[in-house]
Amino acid sequence: MLATRRPGGAHNGRFPLSVCETAMTDVDAGTDLTPPPAPQLRVLAQFTRDLSFENPRAPDSMRMADGQPNVELGVEMSARGRSDGLFEVDLKLSVKASREDQVHFQVELVYGGLFEISGVPSEMLESSLLTECPRYLFPFARRIIADLIVDGGFPPFLLEPLDFGAIYASRQNQQEGLIRTPDGQTFGNA
Repeated sequence: MLATRRPGGAHNGRFPLSVCETAMTDVDAGTDLTPPPAPQLRVLAQFTRDLSFENPRAPDSMRMADGQPNVELGVEMSARGRSDGLFEVDLKLSVKASREDQVHFQVELVYGGLFEISGVPSEMLESSLLTECPRYLFPFARRIIADLIVDGGFPPFLLEPLDFGAIYASRQNQQEGLIRTPDGQTFGNA
């Protein structure tokens, strides 16, 4: 017997059967319809693990000279699991500004985070640790470097946003001995 709605929102003690309820009667009782848990990433802590600023030619390096200095950027990411089920991820950024083979300043920062990750398939865990986690850490590391450069007496300098997915893919290809061209061709020890 189908329940019907009465005018004014009252009902006869039962709500009308919905499409989902009628569909459920056609499914085996032993089938689990629970979707897998959604991937979750929580940042539990962030910290500076190591920080270095060098201004070897101060105060001469701070004088304005013609042209922009050559800036080199280095990026490294590493992650390790802990016995408590959490993960430590380190983002190492190095910035070196030089002109005519003379270093104006050099910054090295290892900025870390403690992460809790759940619902991520094991085959995707490494890429999540080395792409998503650094994405959360980068804005804070970027600010530390920018402040340090200004505090060192130089004009403001901001790192451009980084594509950690592309950096991870490039490192994976290097480890495999592969070189990929923009059109998708692969060269090397495949």
